[in-house]
Amino acid sequence: MSRIAYVNGQYVPHQTACVHIEDRGYQFADGVYEVVTIFNNRMIDEEGHLDRLWRSLDELKMGAPMKRDPLKMVMREVIRRNGIENGIIYLQVTRGVAPRDHPFPKHTAPALVMTAKRLSMEKSQKTAEAGVNVITVPDIRWTRRDIKSVSLLPNVLAKQEAKEKGAYEAFQIDEDGMVTEGSSTNAWIVTQEGKVVTRPTSNSILAGITRGSLLRELEKNGVDLELRSFSKEELNSAREVFLTSSTTYVMPVVKVDDKIIGNGHPGIVSQQLRAIYEKFMQEV
Repeated sequence: MSRIAYVNGQYVPHQTACVHIEDRGYQFADGVYEVVTIFNNRMIDEEGHLDRLWRSLDELKMGAPMKRDPLKMVMREVIRRNGIENGIIYLQVTRGVAPRDHPFPKHTAPALVMTAKRLSMEKSQKTAEAGVNVITVPDIRWTRRDIKSVSLLPNVLAKQEAKEKGAYEAFQIDEDGMVTEGSSTNAWIVTQEGKVVTRPTSNSILAGITRGSLLRELEKNGVDLELRSFSKEELNSAREVFLTSSTTYVMPVVKVDDKIIGNGHPGIVSQQLRAIYEKFMQEV
């Protein structure tokens, strides 16, 4: 089946989909995006992702391309046309097309594109069973990381450095020596005392939707949880480390830089939390 994209009101072949060269997303990174997991033909945390999309738009003083219910209809049609049972749908909204000038253009309609693709659940599961390696890098991003902006060059540089070093992800370290988050994930540790720790939401990190759902599931299951920043030293000495995102769910980390975490295999808590999240996906 040929992939189909949605571009500003039209469903078009993915290979020929395009936007205008003066789209502000292309010229200024003046746009936001969301990635929603599709699992067993259902979108996971759809409302949470749309809430965050609208928040990002509001923070950038950008209009929505359409109302929420019509947007949901387009999302479902993109999924249907691409025949996606398990995978992701990507949404991007920019301020639109206008002659290149830094101030906001007047009377310009927001631009909307959507794509969808399949992902292998089996591959993700095998990766989780083995665990992944991460490196640490300085956090060089702007201070509004809570906005899911398409301005991702620092994240790209971090992810590329991880790839070049044979790692799965890069955890970013702020100027105080504290872990903020991964280049496309949220970072977690399990302390030697068994507490699950992740950084609280603020302008310093993106409020991950998977992160939020897992937090709620942890509270339901009575898991000992602490919302606070943790240092690179705590990361290295943790009993377990894991990361979360819409595409990785809960992914155990077995090595940070040159430091083996635990016994070098996915920890019991990480595995339990992945099972809890998978159960949540099955039931929504």
